[in-house]
Amino acid sequence: MAPAAHVLKQAAGLAEAELTDWGPVPEPVGAPVARTSGRLLHRDADGANETGVWMCTPGTWRCHVTRNEFCHFLAGDCTYTADDGTRLEIAGGDAAYFPAGWRGVCEVRRTVRKTYMIR
Repeated sequence: MAPAAHVLKQAAGLAEAELTDWGPVPEPVGAPVARTSGRLLHRDADGANETGVWMCTPGTWRCHVTRNEFCHFLAGDCTYTADDGTRLEIAGGDAAYFPAGWRGVCEVRRTVRKTYMIR
């Protein structure tokens, strides 16, 4: 049997009530402490691949990407600053790729919503 395809209709317009509270970011820097929520679309049985929708409220935190991640930002704006000083300004409509091992600081200025694929 072929694997099933998955669709999450109108991901950009999901109400907050349709998302699961995933809690505060793990390494906040100052206040306010950003909170995350999301909705998992699919995760492989072994956890190797995952895709879904992620939302984050304003705040700043240390970020460490442990697996390759592709994101399509649907709304909001933020800055990712790598430990080497490289700055990525990201806003709704932008797509980004973060390789495993990327480290830096993320600052969300306006609540961010994105679809993502982690591998």
